[in-house]
Amino acid sequence: MSRLADLPIGARARVSHVAGEGEVSARLLEMGLTPGVEVLLIGRAPLGDPLELELRGYRLSLRKAEAAGVEVELV
Repeated sequence: MSRLADLPIGARARVSHVAGEGEVSARLLEMGLTPGVEVLLIGRAPLGDPLELELRGYRLSLRKAEAAGVEVELV
């Protein structure tokens, strides 16, 4: 298993688990990062934070700390 925050640019992965039980994990699930969804890492800001993802037909910017709580499997 890998973390979403550790993927290289251009990598495709499938969400396997969103860790945590607080507001952050609930918000990630609401934004569409649910188990089974495929994501593409489009890019990173110049200092590496935030990440730009594409999933479910839209783009999402996510902080690296938040992305670290999302476990993925490479596709």
